[in-house]
Amino acid sequence: MKYFILITCFSFASISLAQFSNFNSQRNWSLNKKEIIGGLGATQFTGDLGGRNLIGKDFSMVDIDFPTTSIGGFIGYRYRFHPYFATSSTLNFGMLRGDDSQTNEIIRNSRNLHFRTLYFEMQQRIEVIFWANEKYQSRGSSRGGSKYRNDRVYLFTGLGVSFFNPKAKYHDEWIALRPLKTEGQGLVGGADQTKPLTMTIPIGIGFRMAVSKVWSLGIEATYIKTFSDYIDDVHGVYFDPSKLYSPEAQYLSNPSYNNTSWFAPGQQRGDENKDAYYTLNIVASRNITYKYKGGSRNRIQWSSGRYKF
Repeated sequence: MKYFILITCFSFASISLAQFSNFNSQRNWSLNKKEIIGGLGATQFTGDLGGRNLIGKDFSMVDIDFPTTSIGGFIGYRYRFHPYFATSSTLNFGMLRGDDSQTNEIIRNSRNLHFRTLYFEMQQRIEVIFWANEKYQSRGSSRGGSKYRNDRVYLFTGLGVSFFNPKAKYHDEWIALRPLKTEGQGLVGGADQTKPLTMTIPIGIGFRMAVSKVWSLGIEATYIKTFSDYIDDVHGVYFDPSKLYSPEAQYLSNPSYNNTSWFAPGQQRGDENKDAYYTLNIVASRNITYKYKGGSRNRIQWSSGRYKF
């Protein structure tokens, strides 16, 4: 919540201090009201597993583990309802991974846990456009499209719901971890039962620039706060393996090697900090506000002017 409050205050401060020209030229921003958007890029998980060669900080970018970077993306619809504001509905998807073998920090490396999961997330975002340069060719201009500009820098946040299903490798086969109850979830003396869904809060910044009258390209960096500590299936303490139902559960609950006395039943297995992940996407957007066909009858008559704020 503190991140949401921070970005909201910063966004409105940017607007209140803004200076711009041609604000009353409504046609400039309204020519980009409706867009189909999509992105593709990298994902990075920060949770209990893996991380840098230091004591874990699974809520911080300090613990980013680049060898476990994976791929992700999104598709969605964006509606701009004001010169400063837009809202986007997106379906996000990708892979998240964590692996203790990738760190030289002795405790986590000896713990030897790992996971991967596909995630599917629905997000509803609100965007604050705090800088824009939107310029359109005036009617009857003889300069072609040389004056066309559609550049924006924006902050965004919102709410989402994410589905995840962590798996680990056992005898060269990836096995779903939730049914194994690796921390005794739902069993006597074990952890509480877990769910494969979590609420999320995306917080990010983006930039886009026009490559034609209907297409834009840009980049977005997003931090996604979750309200689950089980995306990597690690949260509390080690459960007695003799009370688990299968060899897979017994091994994957505690595959530690060396210093195994550190990982006995009742010892710390994870922590209570909520998991998070990051995305960095190349973004393409297609303006569908108007049908631009290029013929004189259907050609958009562009207005001139720009605003910066």
